[in-house]
Amino acid sequence: QVQFVESGGGLVQPGGSLRLSCSASESITFYAMGWYRQAPGKQREWVATITSARTPNYIDSVQGRFTITRDNAKNTLYLQMNSLKPEDTALYYCNFIPLRSSWGPGTQVTVSS
Repeated sequence: QVQFVESGGGLVQPGGSLRLSCSASESITFYAMGWYRQAPGKQREWVATITSARTPNYIDSVQGRFTITRDNAKNTLYLQMNSLKPEDTALYYCNFIPLRSSWGPGTQVTVSS
């Protein structure tokens, strides 16, 4: 099955920005892809989707702040996160939509002053 490796997380102050990347071991060209996150003590939740036609969709809480994109030539998914808030603190993962592969290690995003 396809393996994912997420990167780009870090510690950022409220209002700051980060760009997450997700590298896939195989082609993602024909699949809808998504970003998910899991905050401490909470269940993993869906954050954003991008279809194979590059149509995006977002959870309400990140609408207007996050942008999901993809580079099929590089088998890579991105999440540009602006105007970050403390409630965005979580471990971020990527996967297919719907889910059909194991989770990668994730990348930690911490928003704190």
